[in-house]
Amino acid sequence: MERESKKFFVVGCGRWGSFIAWYLHEIGHRVSLYGREGSKNMEQLLNSRSNGYVVLPQAVKLTHELNAINDADILILSIGSQNLDAFMESIEKYSLKNKILILCMKGIAIHTGERLSEIVERHVDSSNKVAVWLGPGHVQDFCSGKPNCMVIDSKDEQTKETLIPLLSSRLIRFYYGTDLIGNEIGAALKNVIGIAAGMLDGMGLSSLKGALMARGTSEVGRLIHSLGGKTESAYGLCHLGDYEATLFSKYSHNRMFGENFVQGKPMEKLAEGYYTVQAIMKIKNTVSIEMPICEAVYRVLFENEKPSSAIETLFERNQKQEF
Repeated sequence: MERESKKFFVVGCGRWGSFIAWYLHEIGHRVSLYGREGSKNMEQLLNSRSNGYVVLPQAVKLTHELNAINDADILILSIGSQNLDAFMESIEKYSLKNKILILCMKGIAIHTGERLSEIVERHVDSSNKVAVWLGPGHVQDFCSGKPNCMVIDSKDEQTKETLIPLLSSRLIRFYYGTDLIGNEIGAALKNVIGIAAGMLDGMGLSSLKGALMARGTSEVGRLIHSLGGKTESAYGLCHLGDYEATLFSKYSHNRMFGENFVQGKPMEKLAEGYYTVQAIMKIKNTVSIEMPICEAVYRVLFENEKPSSAIETLFERNQKQEF
C-alpha cells in the first residue's frame, strides 16, 4: 500500500508505545520515540533497541528530549491516563500548532471525570486536531503477525479521512469511528469489565464470563447513552469487540490484576481499570443510572467487600426483563 510518509512523535515507550513506533516505521513513516530520562523502558531500548517484544531499527530515533515535538506532523500519546493532564500542561510551552494528536490510551480522569480527548483539547488551541486510536489487540499478537481490527475516531471528519489511509495495513484494519464519546467511554470501561472477568477466573467461576459480557455491555451502553453517546457503541470494537483480548487473553493486564487480587497474590503495578472504576463511580452519581457490575468491582477493590459477597449481591437484585 503506497502512502505519504509523515513524521510521527510517539510519547511513551512502554509495550504499546514501542510497538506503535515499530509499526509506524514498518509501514513507511519517520518516527521518533520519547521516554522520560531515567525510564527503565527507554534505557533498555537505548541499550539493545529491543524490549523483548519489538526490535526498533536504527531509523527510529530514541529521545529523552521533548523539544523536537514541533518537528512532527502527528503526535501519538501512549502514557498512563492519570498522567495525561500533567503531561499536556508540561508541553504547553511548545505552543503546538496545526498538529494531529492521537490518543493510544484508555481511561477517564479520576478527579475531573473528563474523557482523555477533553483533557487534550483543554491544553491545545483549535488549530490542532485530536483523535483516538482504540480497539482490540495485544502487542504479543501483533508482533507475531496476527492481524486485528481497530478504530480511529475524532470530532473532526477530515482528521479521520487523513489518518486511516496513513495507518492502515494488512496487520491492522481500521474502521471510521462515529461516536467519540461512546468509543472513549466504552474503551475505558472494558478494562473494568476485564478486572471483573479476572476476579471470576480467580474464584473458579469462569463460566460466568458469558453473563458478564452480556450484562457488562448493557451496563456500559446505558452509561454511554446517559453521557450523550450512542448506546450501540458499547457493541463495537472499542468495547464488546475488545472483550476477547481483555476478558480471556493471558496477556490481559486487567484480567490478571483481577485474578491476582481475589487470590491475594502480589501485583507489580495497578491496572488501568483500577483507576477507571474510581472515575466511573463519580460520573455515575451525576447521571443516576444503575451500574451494578462496576459498583461491585469498586466495593471489592476499595471497600474490602469479599468477592463472594459481591456476587451474591448481584444475584439477589430484583428480577427484570433482559431488554
